[in-house]
Amino acid sequence: MKRTLAASRWYRLIPVAFITYSLAYLDRANFGFGAASSMATDLNITPATSSLLGSLFFLGYFFFQVPGAHYAAHNSAKKLIFWSLILWGGLATATGLVSNVNLLIVIRFMLGVVESAVMPAMLILLSNWFTKTERSRANTFLILGNPATILWMSILSGYLINAVGWRWMFILEGLPAVVWAFFWWRLVDDKPTKASWLTEPEKRALAEQLQAEQQGIKPVKNYAEAFKSRTVILLSFQYAFWSIGVYGFVMWLPSIIKAAPNMDIVKTGWLSSVPYVLAIIGMFSASYFSDKTLNRKAFVWPFLLIGALAFYGSYAIGSDNFWLSFVLLILAGGAMYAPYGPFFAIIPELLPRNVAGGAMALINSMGALGSFAGAYIVGYLNSSTKSFGASYLFMAGSLLLSALITLYAVRGTRTKTPEPIKQAV
Repeated sequence: MKRTLAASRWYRLIPVAFITYSLAYLDRANFGFGAASSMATDLNITPATSSLLGSLFFLGYFFFQVPGAHYAAHNSAKKLIFWSLILWGGLATATGLVSNVNLLIVIRFMLGVVESAVMPAMLILLSNWFTKTERSRANTFLILGNPATILWMSILSGYLINAVGWRWMFILEGLPAVVWAFFWWRLVDDKPTKASWLTEPEKRALAEQLQAEQQGIKPVKNYAEAFKSRTVILLSFQYAFWSIGVYGFVMWLPSIIKAAPNMDIVKTGWLSSVPYVLAIIGMFSASYFSDKTLNRKAFVWPFLLIGALAFYGSYAIGSDNFWLSFVLLILAGGAMYAPYGPFFAIIPELLPRNVAGGAMALINSMGALGSFAGAYIVGYLNSSTKSFGASYLFMAGSLLLSALITLYAVRGTRTKTPEPIKQAV
């Protein structure tokens, strides 16, 4: 009798992963709205310090990626994320209570440290539950927490700041992570073998499929050998340049829009949400066709190139035509987000389980450095040049480099996969 893969994995795990990662993005990205409100005036924050605060999260985010991934792969992703939820929710709430810039600097850095292990731990968790022909879509549902959250967060944060001020915005948006930690603990299992809601045949079918996929992958002894891999090194640089564009955009889009004529914080919130609608559509489309074709590269570099061209178009137009420039920013935002699912499906198909999690963490940590650079340099360019043209050009160049490195780094366009076990419906 032919075994089937349990469809229940999708509705039992994916919504929980999505909500968890959504809360992470809520508590890292709402700082952009605080910076665009009266926070700077209330705390006497200079433009240079504001750029530093916006980027410090990513510096903290850089340091504990690999240790977090190692713990998640060899101990428990479930336990790691549980404590991360409680700690980052507390730090995000504390942002609304500070009256000292130095304390705010510490909080932003520590928020990055606490959240640093979440992304690799989540990717490792999903790789234990979903097969090669499912993985791009599973990753996309996880990372969809980024644009989907920024979409509604942009609107909500604008209203909250307008109604109760920036302090209460941080407090009200930080507390849900602490509450959700206990739902996470109740609902998630590290591996299928621990899940009481799967039957024994379903557990065996999934284990056999995942094991079969490992047979065609060349063994790698340890992290040191994996980190010296040409593909891992190139994808680390690729993701760093990509992240410069993404987080320069995420952190400073509210300020860019707020600077337009006759713009208030509520309108800023609504307009800031628009690029993420396109991002969601792009992410679903790219992940679906990536899993259908198993051609990961073809669904990464073209989107990054489109993003680069859109940023360059905004630079060429200049500040005289806000609405045309804004349309190009919408296109850039959507294009930058579309390839996430296919991109994070590449490494588990090239490296064995014992090192794949660490390799993804290394790549993600380099992305954190790119995010730090993007958030800081874009803010610096905006404040020093008193316009946004230089930052658009900077982000365009970064995305162009990322697209070119993708073409060189991932030479194979398709990866072979064992005959899949039928999925139950």
